[in-house]
Formats: sequence, C-alpha cells, structure tokens
Amino acid sequence: MNLGQIRAELQALADPAIAAHSARFFRTGPGEYGEGDRFLGIRVPRVRALAKRCGDLSLARVAGLLRSRWHEERLLAVIILAGKFDRASADERGRIAEFYLAHTDRVNNWDLVDTSAHRIVGPWLQDRPRGLLRDLARSDSLWERRIAVMATYHFIRQGDFGDTLDLCALLLDDDQDLIHKVCGWMLREVAKRDRTVAEAFLRQHHARLPRTMLRYAIEKFPEPLRRSYLSGTWD
Repeated sequence: MNLGQIRAELQALADPAIAAHSARFFRTGPGEYGEGDRFLGIRVPRVRALAKRCGDLSLARVAGLLRSRWHEERLLAVIILAGKFDRASADERGRIAEFYLAHTDRVNNWDLVDTSAHRIVGPWLQDRPRGLLRDLARSDSLWERRIAVMATYHFIRQGDFGDTLDLCALLLDDDQDLIHKVCGWMLREVAKRDRTVAEAFLRQHHARLPRTMLRYAIEKFPEPLRRSYLSGTWD
C-alpha cells in the first residue's frame, strides 16, 4: 500500500463525533499537553487492523505517516514500527530503533509512547548500555521522558527493576502529571512481581513522592496498606 491508499482508508473510517471526544480526552486545548493535535476519529482496533496489512511498509513511508498532522496516522506509524521490530533481524532492529529515536518529536502523545517504547526501545537496549534512558529522562521533551520510563516495562517483565527505580527517582520532581502517572504505573508493575522492592522505593522516597505517582503505584495494594501509604502511617 502507498501512503495515498493508507490515508484514503483512514479518511473513510473517520468519525467527527469520535474526533471531538478524542480532542478533549487527549487535552488538545491551548496550554495543554496535546495542544494542536488533530484527530480523524478512529477507534484503536481499526487502526491496529490496518497496521496488520501495512507491516511491510518502508521506513520512508512510515516517516510520512509520522509527519502527519493527524494523530491516527502517527499512531498507525508506531504500531507498524513495533510490529516490524518484532519480526526483524538484529541488524534491522538497530535500524528501526535508531529511526524511532530520530523521530521522537513525532511520538508526541502518551498513547503513541505507550504503544511503542517498551516494544522498541526496551528490547533494543536489552543487551546494550542503558545510559540512553537517563539521557531521555533528562530531556526537555515530555514525550522523551515518558519514552524513557515506558521503555523499562520491557525489563520489568523480565524481573529487572533497576532502571525503572532509577528513572522514577530521577523524575520525582518532574513538573508533568503524565510523568508521575507513568512512573506510578511502572512502580505498580514492579509491585505485581515483587512488592518488597516497590515498597522499599516508596518508603525511601515517600516525603518527595508526587501524590499521583503514589496513587498509581499502590492501586493494587490491599486496602489497609494502601490507606496507610496515603496517610504516611505504615508500620
């Protein structure tokens, strides 16, 4: 499929009512994190279904999708990239990861990050030095900081929590709620696998822990324990 055909299919699926809802949900108003983002109004399962038919799309054409003003075209692009990465050889994975990291300015909303970072950046860094994650976490870009944390979900699934904990500590004073949320989410994933490790982090940093990060991290704790963390009265 060429870009014209792909865009025609997306336009045919567009729904103005869904687009209006998405514009509100993804905070596209002045001064909000998604300011200026535009939506066709297409449900994610339909975008994923199209991605399955576009798996062989060249990186040059994926770049065309990433440059789009339409959110769903960029979403399609990152879903295609993640699928290509899954199927790729080691050399091809390197090219895909480098392409992704060269276009982080277009992976510019939280769903785009959450769909792709742990499927591309995380696996690519599996057997490589992970200083890149710290560089991304120190970026002025909200989305690069979120990519850094989200990428560690790949390691969490393997019982490797160190990078997640280091990045969450680094980002305790971040001024963006979306960073607090993703850090809390990843801490919750750590807790599912080893609550002792997660609790050690929470207790060490409790005085500085953003409330949103804490709430996300302890969401699945037993209710009495959850209340004790919220009130700071654990034993």
